[in-house]
Amino acid sequence: MNVFYEESGSFKVGAVVSRNDASLQVDTLHGKRAKIKSASVMLEFNSALAEFLPAVEKLAAEIDVDFLWEVSGQDEFGFEALAADYWGHAPSAVEAAAIIQRLFEAPMYFYKKGKGRFKAAPEESLKAALAGIEKKKREQEQIDGWVAELKAGRLPDAIRAQLMTLLFRPDKNTLEFKAFDQACRERNLPPVRLAAEVGGIPSVPDYLMAGFLLEYFPKGTGFGQYAAPVLPGEDELPLSDVAAFSIDDAATTEIDDALSLVALPNGNQRVGIHIAAPTLGVAPGSDIEKLVFQRLSTVYFPGDKITMLPDELVELFTLKEGQACPAVSLYVEVTPEFEPVGYESRIERVTIAANLRHAQLEQVFNEETLALPDGGPDYPFKRELTWLWQFANALEKRRGKYDPTRPVQMDYNFNVVDGKVQITLRKRGAPMDKLVSELMILANSEWGRMLAEADIPAMYRAQSMGKVRMTTRPEPHVGLGVAQYAWSTSPLRRATDFVNQRQLTAMIRGEKPEFEQGNAMLFAILRDFDATYSAYLAFQDRMEHFWCLRWFSQEGVTEPTATLIKEDLVRIDGLPLRLRVPGLPELASGDKVRLAVIRIDELTQEIELRYAGKVGHEEVLVEEDSTV
Repeated sequence: MNVFYEESGSFKVGAVVSRNDASLQVDTLHGKRAKIKSASVMLEFNSALAEFLPAVEKLAAEIDVDFLWEVSGQDEFGFEALAADYWGHAPSAVEAAAIIQRLFEAPMYFYKKGKGRFKAAPEESLKAALAGIEKKKREQEQIDGWVAELKAGRLPDAIRAQLMTLLFRPDKNTLEFKAFDQACRERNLPPVRLAAEVGGIPSVPDYLMAGFLLEYFPKGTGFGQYAAPVLPGEDELPLSDVAAFSIDDAATTEIDDALSLVALPNGNQRVGIHIAAPTLGVAPGSDIEKLVFQRLSTVYFPGDKITMLPDELVELFTLKEGQACPAVSLYVEVTPEFEPVGYESRIERVTIAANLRHAQLEQVFNEETLALPDGGPDYPFKRELTWLWQFANALEKRRGKYDPTRPVQMDYNFNVVDGKVQITLRKRGAPMDKLVSELMILANSEWGRMLAEADIPAMYRAQSMGKVRMTTRPEPHVGLGVAQYAWSTSPLRRATDFVNQRQLTAMIRGEKPEFEQGNAMLFAILRDFDATYSAYLAFQDRMEHFWCLRWFSQEGVTEPTATLIKEDLVRIDGLPLRLRVPGLPELASGDKVRLAVIRIDELTQEIELRYAGKVGHEEVLVEEDSTV
């Protein structure tokens, strides 16, 4: 006796060797002995074992499943009864098995109700299931069509519209993703490489920008609708008696800080540090404040920026030349020995006499002119700038950070015009830079101290054990050499400074601060700012790295020189680019080497370099490559 049985969703046949109530021992077609459950046996037959399954499969293929569904009725049934109705006579074993197989093959048409028992699916359920199958068929045809186009080097419009999302934040349930993923696998290419091959990435900077925007500005960089800010009236704020000036590069539009200097009758000088005051026109809980807490910072990158605040508000509160601007001011009384002896904070309007720009100012205000007996030629604010520079040097020494033996460090400025990059160097610590940075450190430190003494929480930047972190409590910043450091001098560009200015104005006015000790919202803003600000800086670094790579091809540089930092780490001369070059010979830190550019891949931001020799020496080319 032979049996037709179901196992793991498929049908098999076997010759019975032995049986008991719960199981059977059978020999399969392949001569293997198997133990099967009695409940798995659908029927028994006496015909030839090898011929049975082929006959069943051939007959089952001829059965019209739609007709079978129509004649099955609405009640539960056994396959034997349906087979008798379908064939019009008592079915043979082959005919009965063909019916069973067809029923199993059509789960949308027939629901299993037990061993050998089924129930026809309701008409509406069947129609929905069949429509789903048809939809999947059409979708697969669409996917196959897109895959064919991608493999042929063409980018379908539907995928082009979703390409950046597919590369950076793919939804794996979409047809576009399935097609793009399938094409990548069949071409054996990473997604970004396939996208480039089919013309989807004509501009690498735009590609990098798209990924950043999808992550941090998914709704775009526009500000949407918001209630307009209100500039405080002239009668609301007293007018200061100073004429202040700012120092910034030519591209700066968010002018946060300005300085002033007034000689006092007692022989001391009064230094004014004046900070733009957007919080005076932005109400707590307003649309614009919500924008500040969403964006958290201005994003800078070569050639452009994404501002934290709308241009309309920046224009109202930037410290613009020729205007009396709302400001929060810190006045510091300083002795002729450059010792601070008094501090006063005010909320006022400050007349901005000039917006001095780096390019023009540095020509007349630099280390060379300051070393001359008369300080060099006359220029606007010469007395103020010279005295403030001397004061800045004293502040640096006071912080314990003055080191005349420190190696000269350079700052790199990127300017992108019409797709071409200009990378210029400026000596770090130039007089105008030191002047501004030291006075901002003074303001951030002193305002942080005042807030702490008033028991008003603020956002502090702390550093210890080489790690920088944000905190709402005053803690030392070892790197700067100050007891506390509350970012307060860039409220047009950073949410931390905006929040701290809110707290400062409340302190100065004797009002209840917006954020009190233990405020959960303050902690949330601090946490979000810390993560987001780091991400913005990382994006700026990525963009600068790309433009460094572009500079090689743009300038036709194939053999750059570099300075050894240590081991195999070098810094490319003229660029803020540090790379590892395996295979360097024994060299001393500071040695100059020549390198050969082997390959640059802007898309993946990789560069391969090879050691070509020591500057001033003939060296044998070392056959070692570096990829970064």
